Amino acid sequence: MDCLFCKLRDELAGKAVYEDALCFVLQDLHPQAPVHLLVIPRKHLVSPDDAGPEDELLLGHLMRVAAQLARDRGIAADGYRLVVNSNQHGGQTVFHLHVHLLGGRQMTWPPG
Repeated sequence: MDCLFCKLRDELAGKAVYEDALCFVLQDLHPQAPVHLLVIPRKHLVSPDDAGPEDELLLGHLMRVAAQLARDRGIAADGYRLVVNSNQHGGQTVFHLHVHLLGGRQMTWPPG
């Protein structure tokens, strides 16, 4: 498999911002906000389109981890954005499902 996040998953061992049995979290290499973290499931799913009924708990877990990290980073009270890009027109560049946690500044709308 030629997936960047799958390779990183196996190489990080303790270097992630957060990790548990279902996911790991990295700082984005090209941050778009003062806080920009990637919440990445250990299970390889290309996009939300690949998720089945058996993945519902995993998807919810990713959201809960992102919310906890927002609280831990002190951005929850002012607000933050969670983004999942799906496929080329959705802006996805790494084809392994992941959730962007962005915060620490006012977000604009529409996002782009």
